[in-house]
Amino acid sequence: MYRCLVLASIGVASLGSTGCLFNAYSSNPTMRMRALLNQSEDLRQVEQEWSRFWFTDHPSHLTPERVDGGIQ
Repeated sequence: MYRCLVLASIGVASLGSTGCLFNAYSSNPTMRMRALLNQSEDLRQVEQEWSRFWFTDHPSHLTPERVDGGIQ
């Protein structure tokens, strides 16, 4: 009995961590599309923030031109 209870609790815990227990998005198609668009826009902006963090959005300083494009 104890073994079945432990297996059932592990099963419920793993089911809850996969997102199957509760829906992440609304069942209303309009609200669901708005949430998905917001999420995809956030992911698109993360790429720009990541390149800004690693300074890959600036020109290379190894070129003959010594003008930094980040200072305007």
